[in-house]
Amino acid sequence: MKKSALQAARASYQPKLPVEISGAVTVVEGKPTTSVADQDEIKKLFPNTYGLPEITFERASADRKQGEPINVGVILSGGQAPGGHNVISGIFDGIKSINKQSRLYGFLMGPGGFVDHQYIELTSDIIDQYRNTGGFDIIGSGRTKLEKKDQFDKGLEILRKLNISALVIIGGDDSNTNAAVLAEYYKEIGAGVQVIGCPKTIDGDLKNNVIETSFGFDTATKVYSEVIGNIQRDCNSAKKYYHFIKLMGRSASHIALECALQVQPNVCIISEEVEAKNMTLDDVVQQIADVVAYRAAKGWNFGTILIPEGLIEFIPAIKKLIAELNDLLASKGAEFAKVEADKQREWIIANLSADNAKIYESLPAGVARQLSLDRDPHGNVQVSLIETEKLLSEMVAKRLGEMKVAGKYNGKFSPLHHFFGYEGRCADPSNFDADYCYALGFNAACLIEAGVTGYMSSVRNLTLPSVQWKAGGIPITMMMNMERRNGELKPVIQKALVKLDGKPFLEFASKRKEWAENTCYMYPGPIQFWGPAEVCDRTTMTLYYENK
Repeated sequence: MKKSALQAARASYQPKLPVEISGAVTVVEGKPTTSVADQDEIKKLFPNTYGLPEITFERASADRKQGEPINVGVILSGGQAPGGHNVISGIFDGIKSINKQSRLYGFLMGPGGFVDHQYIELTSDIIDQYRNTGGFDIIGSGRTKLEKKDQFDKGLEILRKLNISALVIIGGDDSNTNAAVLAEYYKEIGAGVQVIGCPKTIDGDLKNNVIETSFGFDTATKVYSEVIGNIQRDCNSAKKYYHFIKLMGRSASHIALECALQVQPNVCIISEEVEAKNMTLDDVVQQIADVVAYRAAKGWNFGTILIPEGLIEFIPAIKKLIAELNDLLASKGAEFAKVEADKQREWIIANLSADNAKIYESLPAGVARQLSLDRDPHGNVQVSLIETEKLLSEMVAKRLGEMKVAGKYNGKFSPLHHFFGYEGRCADPSNFDADYCYALGFNAACLIEAGVTGYMSSVRNLTLPSVQWKAGGIPITMMMNMERRNGELKPVIQKALVKLDGKPFLEFASKRKEWAENTCYMYPGPIQFWGPAEVCDRTTMTLYYENK
């Protein structure tokens, strides 16, 4: 396989492991844990894996003894995130350090490959081609949900055929919820298979007190910030466009907030703040229009506006509408599918409550249609299909026209639109993500050796040099609560939203007025792999402020 100059050079990078797991380890158990909410319900659903203790690893004084060979399976689940290949590399090296005869099998194209028995053995010849590279192409990924008994039983057939005693699922909150369900089932039936999860999502919403960040967030936000910085340089050069930039982050605004801290745009909307302040869509539009008008008075008819992908769902009135739409289309989906396209809007209005019908009817036809399109696998509206950036720019233009008539605005407004999503999902991992992912994978091997199941690989103290990170595992049930999915209450890992009293948001809030009224753009440039540590090895601004 022909490689670019960067690929060839990047292959020689050696991730740095935390000292605690670089040799023989001692397992230290903490206190029993409880779920973050709905304790009685979660305990009832997970009687065999609920209440397990946190685990930390300490370096043992004795040398590492060779263990028995183990066969391990690995699944990449959900959307791509930079560093997934290094997680697999870490698992591979970790189980080989236990015994060189250990074997690693990769299930192809996600959980579907596990159920359908599609796999390859991952040998050193394969692994070495993918170290420190982006993407999930080593075995592919998929979004098949592991939630049914027949899937678990079908998967168990191939695990037994290959003598696999542990399965590592690399994924986000839903994928790791599935991992917990699988661990519980295999424990209940005495299958003798351990299940370990690894925290993956560029959205950054899989985090808590013991998972400081999900892998891929660092790289993706640096890639987006580079491109936004390039746009801001162009914006400040041409001085005639407003760039409306939508960023990934359906359920939380971590990406938008991190990018704002890196590039200092004129406006950045934080969905959680919109919801907390009970803002309407009209309020958001007015907020942007006021900044545009203020800058126009200074002779500046240009700027950048960052918008989280899931903003529309956080506007309280529209959030209620979407919740009813989700339930309606879950219960009457077959009936809706038979309605002619030109009559679907009328059908939805007739089947909604009066308040929500009024809101739905007031939306532009394009947005209303996008809210009623096919649901995602979890029964939710596909927010990424809603062109929020265009909706806002059109509404801001209309508002500015009204303000011009009232004598409150005198300028030119020329909007351009961008949506940055796939650009960041498969980038070569930053030094941080290369180290973090390798440590997560190697640590997963330590958890397997410790004999536990239903745990997520956890690596902490991430603002310190990687050799000083703390490794261990936390029960996946510890992060769970009950949420409505497809019209039913189900156990899921609780998503982490932007904390409005957290240091990253407070830092942003203290600076945004200055950024709006002036041109304070920062240009982070591309991800740096080589050079001074302050350039190459810095963590995200989010982690910096959280640990400051």
